[in-house]
Amino acid sequence: MIDNRNVLDVKSLNNLTPKIKTFLNETRSKLRGSERRKFMAKVVRLLGKGGQRHAERELGWDRKTIIKGRKEVDSGFDCVDHYSGRGRHPIEEKLPNLLDDIKDIVDPVSQCDPTFRTTQLYSPITAKEVLRRLIEDKHYSLDQVPTMRTISNKLNQLGFSLKKVSKCEPKKK
Repeated sequence: MIDNRNVLDVKSLNNLTPKIKTFLNETRSKLRGSERRKFMAKVVRLLGKGGQRHAERELGWDRKTIIKGRKEVDSGFDCVDHYSGRGRHPIEEKLPNLLDDIKDIVDPVSQCDPTFRTTQLYSPITAKEVLRRLIEDKHYSLDQVPTMRTISNKLNQLGFSLKKVSKCEPKKK
């Protein structure tokens, strides 16, 4: 139980000097994860009733983060943040054979640089054509096939460049 002598009066929160507010925000910014949330929850607990609302208004803290920190302080267990599980997953997870199918379509018509200066492969096939052939030849459904932008990105990732392949011309004197 918190001793009432240590609880700040909510009215005194408005009287916090800018130095104290800066100190609290700097301390909070140096902490990460559950330590940060626990710090915020302990400060709000010291503020007493209405502390969350005032901390949100005066210090710019998020109330959902404070609530999560308060649950961590009360239970003694830290919540694990699953950052690697966020975001969009690559299309290869949904369609594992997609890259092989794109290679099967593009490889027969691709050529290397005629001057042999780079290892880049040039292909006269556009992403739109690859999309059409995925549907017709590889039997992908319209719901299943990725967008043209995704196919273009995958072509670049595989090392194919859209360029009309020209014959090697002799250098002029």
